[in-house]
Amino acid sequence: MRRAIILYKKEDAGILTQSDDGSFTFRYHDKWFESKDSPAISLTLPKNQQEYHSEFLFPFFYNMLPEGSNKQNICFELRIDPKDYFGLLLTTAKYDTIGAIQVKEIKT
Repeated sequence: MRRAIILYKKEDAGILTQSDDGSFTFRYHDKWFESKDSPAISLTLPKNQQEYHSEFLFPFFYNMLPEGSNKQNICFELRIDPKDYFGLLLTTAKYDTIGAIQVKEIKT
């Protein structure tokens, strides 16, 4: 199992988890979910429920991944399997992303 903190404008919004079977769960933190001032991180992950499950990486997070030759270079240089979308997300969405979301790995 791998987990990551999802930050919205540098504030903890929730946890993204990849289970051992490859499925994914995104869960808003209680405080974030209950706050009227905290927005949903995505239109596809609205705050009308606190937890979401998917067999595949959620499209919102998948769309944050590099593509084409940029993806090839990153995977080659950092020895990441090109099909390891969660590993690629953890590597590339730590610091400088387009938009308000950052992804920080939780070390176990």
